[in-house]
Amino acid sequence: MNHDVFMAGFGGQGVLLIGNLLAYATILEGNNASYFPAYGVEKRGGAANCTVVMSDGAVGSPVVGEPEAALLMNPAAMEQFYPRVRKGGMALLNSSLIEDDGSSRSDLTLVRIPANEMALEIGDSRLVNMVMLGGYVEYSRVVARDALKEALKEVLPERNHRFLPMNHNALEAGAAFVREALA
Repeated sequence: MNHDVFMAGFGGQGVLLIGNLLAYATILEGNNASYFPAYGVEKRGGAANCTVVMSDGAVGSPVVGEPEAALLMNPAAMEQFYPRVRKGGMALLNSSLIEDDGSSRSDLTLVRIPANEMALEIGDSRLVNMVMLGGYVEYSRVVARDALKEALKEVLPERNHRFLPMNHNALEAGAAFVREALA
């Protein structure tokens, strides 16, 4: 196994949280992971992105020029990072915010997911990141959703554990959407 994914959006969307969560779940399953976050000094509202490299062997570098997958959560992320997705890769676009239909590329798998609306239906607009991550994991199968749920207990501060069920629901909703979209 050797996978890499790039996640991008703006600060406050939880991009860094889901990158950390994915890396942690990978390690819980006995594999290796590298998590490489980057964000602007303004944090909320500024650019935020991260790369996660997952492998059953050694991880050589956390830097990936052409990721095999991308989770793009806003128009700026789409504009900057969509062209970099590796040919034959996958892009998951938050269609709630990204109007671009992605038709400029026919050499990858594209899923447009209305993550903001789905998060609101579940009960909290902050769940957009979990909807996106659930969709990615359903497509890639890099980790089991159960590993993500277990990792959430470690990644989220204990004071936020009361939100675990909603986060689990968001992961499942994202997975179900992608499963249906690609059926």
